Amino acid sequence: MELNLPKYSVKVCRENGMLKIHDRIRMKFVALTPEEWVRQHFVNHLIENLGYPASLIANEIGLTLNGTRRRCDSVVFNNSGKPMVIIEYKAPEVAISQKVFDQIVRYNMVLHADYLFVSNGMTHYCCSIDYTTGRYAFLQEIPPYASL
Repeated sequence: MELNLPKYSVKVCRENGMLKIHDRIRMKFVALTPEEWVRQHFVNHLIENLGYPASLIANEIGLTLNGTRRRCDSVVFNNSGKPMVIIEYKAPEVAISQKVFDQIVRYNMVLHADYLFVSNGMTHYCCSIDYTTGRYAFLQEIPPYASL
């Protein structure tokens, strides 16, 4: 499926009849779902085009929210291990709605990241949060790592 992201050399295999895609962050093949297709393209874009260090990105990060275990799709950390960015992915056919933003904001109540990215592979949103003023702003594009 074509996405609104740069193409890259995707590694796909079939294991026990199931298509899998290589996750360069987790260093293993994972089930190839539409959401995973978006994640792998988005993460590759962050690393190859925007200078995000692969070593500071984690996929499927667990957290506890109101006593319930949840998982963030991706988190980008700074060199000190503080979460800087939370990323939520949806399949290309899933519209990015208020419900999606509510989900990522709930995760951020635990992680306190400065940026929230949401992408369905076709449309990408980036929101920066200023904790001193309590305000947020939507940015025109995903910022390079060096400017976070």
